[in-house]
Amino acid sequence: MAPVTSLASTVDQRIADALSAALPEAGSADPLLRRSDRADYQANGILALAKKLKGNPRELATQVVSALAAPGLIEEIEVSGPGFLNITVADRAIIETLAARAADDRLGVPYVERPGTTVIDYAQPNVAKEMHVGHLRSAVIGAAMVEILEFTGERVVRRHHIGDWGTQFGMLIQYLIEHPHELDHDAATRSSGADGAGADIDGETAMSNLNRLYKASRALFDSDEEFKARSRDRVVDLQAGDKETLALWQRFVDESKIYFYSVFDQLDMEIRDADIVGESGYNDMLEETCRILEESGVAVRSEGALCVFFDDVKGPDGNQVPLIVKKANGGYGYAATDLSAVRDRVGNLSATTLLYVVDARQSLHFKMVFETARRAGWLNDDVKAVHLAFGTVLGKDGKPFKTREGKTVRLVDLLDEAVERATAVVREKSEKIGLSEDEIVTNGKQVGIGAVKYADLSTSAARDYKFDLDQMVSLNGDTSVYIQYAHARIRSILRKAGDAVPAAHPELPLAPAERALGLHVDQFGEVLAEVASSYEPHKLAAYLYQLSSLFTTFYDQCHVLSDENPAELVENRLFLCDITARTLKQGLALLGIQAPERL
Repeated sequence: MAPVTSLASTVDQRIADALSAALPEAGSADPLLRRSDRADYQANGILALAKKLKGNPRELATQVVSALAAPGLIEEIEVSGPGFLNITVADRAIIETLAARAADDRLGVPYVERPGTTVIDYAQPNVAKEMHVGHLRSAVIGAAMVEILEFTGERVVRRHHIGDWGTQFGMLIQYLIEHPHELDHDAATRSSGADGAGADIDGETAMSNLNRLYKASRALFDSDEEFKARSRDRVVDLQAGDKETLALWQRFVDESKIYFYSVFDQLDMEIRDADIVGESGYNDMLEETCRILEESGVAVRSEGALCVFFDDVKGPDGNQVPLIVKKANGGYGYAATDLSAVRDRVGNLSATTLLYVVDARQSLHFKMVFETARRAGWLNDDVKAVHLAFGTVLGKDGKPFKTREGKTVRLVDLLDEAVERATAVVREKSEKIGLSEDEIVTNGKQVGIGAVKYADLSTSAARDYKFDLDQMVSLNGDTSVYIQYAHARIRSILRKAGDAVPAAHPELPLAPAERALGLHVDQFGEVLAEVASSYEPHKLAAYLYQLSSLFTTFYDQCHVLSDENPAELVENRLFLCDITARTLKQGLALLGIQAPERL
């Protein structure tokens, strides 16, 4: 089915046509249409136009109204103040537009006209290290942007740039050589293979093995000079591609993936093995990247290191601070890996947009990497790179989120507690609707994980936010639980409707709460387009919360299944309920949040 043009877009076009007809000398003018609390919409563009034409704005507004031809669309239009147009659309137009949306599986949301290829770099844990609360935001924000962009028609390539390379592996591999059974698993714990990650053992067990081995190897490294020397030699073997060393390195990667998959599964997030391309995936490109940069003059030698300098990046002493691509000792910096990744993603994956969902503290690094890539010609007018920077997760005290002992909070512990709290809330409400124990457990997981994701996504990514589980799982306020509950309430109404079915009746007049709900539902596609272009999923979260609030007002003011209502009114209100529920469910899905049928 063809996409549905929103009422706002239709009204905007009619006003623009009237502007051109009444004031041809104005050329193409923007009506500057927006929602208004004085009417459905207000057009403010005539004020700027009057200034340009040196005319009276109220007189010009009156001419535009006279030239407006919009039968069946606009119920009332009035000139207000110095020359605003207050516009009220017809009830019929609202229901007819929503009916067209309801007939489409995509709710009438259009695909982008010129889709490109976006490579999203997100969810980047480190091999042989436990995931903590700091890994949450990249995973949650990145996964939401994947879903949103794919829904709009963009081709999306996922990339998980895991930390799987570095000098620490010399220590770990050497210890494993000298203690060869440290990563062995009891055969009884094995089952079918994980998604490319080896034996599908318990993620906690995998992480426990890695933690134990890391602590033991670190203790030996710090206390035994001979082991330290052997570890450093092992780094050389690893970088030289020694087969035995690489095989043992791969065991650490596979063991870590088992753990990663278990955590991402708990987050209700799909991570595919083919999308995991860590730092090691670009090793073969590093020397060529450095050669290209040096031969092109983009990078220069400075004190033996290969560097890129920037006029606007200086240290406290006033001297330029370079991006170090290759160290004086021949080692490669993070910049070499990141620039090689840019080359790969543009050259081999045909990316038109590179989107990096990475901590805001890396902003200067990415600014320098992107500028270097532009100088090298890898980024240009046809290929852009965007750093979707995010802030820090804070505790209730407004300080970086830590345990009482001052340690970093383990992500699995945080998720377990969220599910536990949410399950308690679900269980308390379950008696009224008769949920089974299985439903309580399932809903508890969906509500708990949804609460964690929504708290993150409802905050502008660039801002820090306080992690407060009590607020997150509350049925009141701006929470995912409130939105999920609104959806479940609608599903309950539809189940209780009996023989009555949702059906649009454009001939019926609408109550104020019905109009407000319908107009907001109609904005779904426009909100998604804005979120996709600006990479701001918090705007979708805000839209869904407002939609839930408008439904609550509608539910309180407009009885749906009242025996006193004529059949047509019942059907029309059921229709509004149904399309609201579908919009809520689709919107939550794009944020990676489930919408339980009963809650």
